[in-house]
Amino acid sequence: MKPLSDIAAERAVLSGICQYGQDAYLDVSDIINSNTFTIDYNQLIFSCIDHTFKLQEDSTIDVASIYSAGEELGLSNIMSRREVMEHVQSLFNFPINRENVRKFAAKIRKFEVARKLRDQLKAAGDSLLQLEGTETVSEILSIAENSIFEFSSLINEDDNEPQRISEGLIDYIDYLAENPVDQIGLPTGFPEYDKAIGGGLRNGTVSIIGARMKVGKSLISTAIGYHIASELKIPVLNMDTEMTYEDHLHRLLAMSSDCFIYDIETGKFAQKPNVDKKVRDLARKLENEKIPYDHRSIAGTPFEEQLAIMRRWIVKKVGLDSEGKANPCMIVYDYLKLMDMSLLNSNTAEYQALGHITSILHNFSVKYKIPILALIQLNRDGINKEGTEVMSGSDRIGWLCSNFTILKEKSDEEIAQDGVENGNRKLVPVVARHGAGMEYGDYINCHMHGAKGKILEGKTKFQLLKEGEKGERQNEGQQEF
Repeated sequence: MKPLSDIAAERAVLSGICQYGQDAYLDVSDIINSNTFTIDYNQLIFSCIDHTFKLQEDSTIDVASIYSAGEELGLSNIMSRREVMEHVQSLFNFPINRENVRKFAAKIRKFEVARKLRDQLKAAGDSLLQLEGTETVSEILSIAENSIFEFSSLINEDDNEPQRISEGLIDYIDYLAENPVDQIGLPTGFPEYDKAIGGGLRNGTVSIIGARMKVGKSLISTAIGYHIASELKIPVLNMDTEMTYEDHLHRLLAMSSDCFIYDIETGKFAQKPNVDKKVRDLARKLENEKIPYDHRSIAGTPFEEQLAIMRRWIVKKVGLDSEGKANPCMIVYDYLKLMDMSLLNSNTAEYQALGHITSILHNFSVKYKIPILALIQLNRDGINKEGTEVMSGSDRIGWLCSNFTILKEKSDEEIAQDGVENGNRKLVPVVARHGAGMEYGDYINCHMHGAKGKILEGKTKFQLLKEGEKGERQNEGQQEF
């Protein structure tokens, strides 16, 4: 029988962590644990490494720290054996490229899953041997089905046992009463949008804004991210699939200083004293106040590596609490599209791959309990329609997001009805799991000034209509008087 293991891959993973430190550890710690290894010595060494990085913030590891962790874990007798000591020493000399560490980790994780599944199916086979022949077909099938369902829980480290709804209820009610908040999620700087989606960007959710090309989805995501970082001092990471750091910086500076993007990127702002002062004042604010806003260009980066970037950012710059959840932060993902064609094959269509990516982002937000704002590009139906059918990609995107909002250009008729002063864009909350959304036909007015990278929220359509009706009644009353 072929063994479900790869000894060389196990050694490569441990060597990669020993040689590249915390970065390599963070790349693999979400998919492996000590039980992923099949050799006893490898299990012990990984336990020591895992213990070390969980107790300290150092980015490196050495032989001494491994043995120190062994002492703390009560493994000194085993770790002091000659063969173990030689094995530990060899890990720091084994040739391994940094980019291959996660690949080998994924390989041994798959073998671990296969071993667990084999054991689970063997147990199901033993149960089938005990059948008496009086069972129904459904009862027989349930033996195999329950085996698979139980296996799913075995590979999930979270406690997913059902919880009695009344358990700790009074304490929870007291906690809510003693800790009132204005809204549940992070305020975006767009109050009407926050209200429609149920109180801002909530932890453990993916909020999606969709738009056609060049309508302003990057501008609104930048405005929201910078508001959260600058006003709330909450760390924000912008994962940008299109713009370089310089392009994004030019837009951010223009938006925040009310200057033209062109003046900033050409350096001509310096020729205008008032503009020069605005830009330099903003630059000093960003540096002096240490605004926690980070940008990372991920164009062409495989999705697995994107996840590693987000994970490292959370651990290194945001930090985790005692339960492994992230401290307050937010991630902008601009925007959902395929950049790694390896996700596609003869059996996987593009819309399925996009749905898969959304599913992983959702699980990531739940695991670290953070809000993610993701942008998508609408299909051609998005030109005229305003429903979930305009999502370019997959229905699964709609299933997994907490809310979905469309950003559109207003028609000439809408601009005329609302007034030019009330903007040239509109936000249409289509679905909201936690919020009330908006009444049919209503929308949030927005004004986009693309040359300055700005987009501002205004009143809703129905608010403007009510104000217009009130003004008409007042005018009629004055005429009658």
